Amino acid sequence: MRNQKVNNIKLGAFVLSGLVLLIFAFFIIGRNSNIFGNDFKLKVRFSNLNGLTEGNNVLFSGLQAGTVKEIELINDSTIEVTMQINSKVKSFINKNAVAAVGTEGLMGNKVINISPIKGVSQKVVEGDVLQAKNIANMDEIIEKLSQTNNNVASISEVLKGTVLRIDSSAILKLINDESIGISLKSSLENIYKTTANANEMTIGLNRMINDIRKGKGTAGLLLTDTLMAVTLRDAVVQIRSASVNANSMTRQMNSMVKDLNDDLTNRKGPVSTLLRDTLMGKNISLTMENLQKGTDGFNQNMEALKHNFLFRGYFKKLDRQKKKEQQELLEASQQK
Repeated sequence: MRNQKVNNIKLGAFVLSGLVLLIFAFFIIGRNSNIFGNDFKLKVRFSNLNGLTEGNNVLFSGLQAGTVKEIELINDSTIEVTMQINSKVKSFINKNAVAAVGTEGLMGNKVINISPIKGVSQKVVEGDVLQAKNIANMDEIIEKLSQTNNNVASISEVLKGTVLRIDSSAILKLINDESIGISLKSSLENIYKTTANANEMTIGLNRMINDIRKGKGTAGLLLTDTLMAVTLRDAVVQIRSASVNANSMTRQMNSMVKDLNDDLTNRKGPVSTLLRDTLMGKNISLTMENLQKGTDGFNQNMEALKHNFLFRGYFKKLDRQKKKEQQELLEASQQK
């Protein structure tokens, strides 16, 4: 009887121990802890957990990597989260990786997503603090969507009023007027023709400028021939000198005409005598006739001397010398 009681006690203790071990195993499995593995811890600090709690999953590139071990409030704006990471994933996480609070699916439990960053970096060690990436939660997204909807509604009202004003404005009537379209088309064609003409004129001017630079044509010759430039400068100087002389002669003629007018008015001087004395006029006319007759006689005598054998050689020599001087003057003018 006594042995039966001892056996029952041993059996009860064994069943109780097994039950405790089973409960502990369920607890460990529920926390996603590795009983026989070597886990290590990483930390990250957030300003808002958005509902993250202890025991939530930790994902690395979308794969199960561990669980949230502990959450500690550091101050009013910083919350430190300790993550228990599977040692098999340790060799793939670098120190420059970032962690963010996310959601499993659309409305699932909160998780921590660890994302790798491209670049050279060392591997994490026990107790490293990863860089946090704050992501807007669903409430913030809904609030922003609500603000966006309000903005869209305001913009729609403004657009509606604008469209109504445009519909009743003169601009729309102007656009719908077919005659305006025809006139505008004609104006555009004229502008196109004018532009084409301007292009042709520009091409012609460019061609003319190129010819002038190459010394072609009268303008090119004038601009590139240095001898022509010197000749033009000398001609301008001579024209200026002739202008000065003409001005001087004009002043002298004006003075002479004034004196002559005074003599005629006052009946003084030889001119007044010639114009008013008829007898002297007749004598002057007679003298001019005698001079003319004498000149004709002299010319006849000179012509007779040219044919005389005594003076023929002399006059031929004078003709040759005169022709020679004319030829030298012609050559000199050509060289200039």
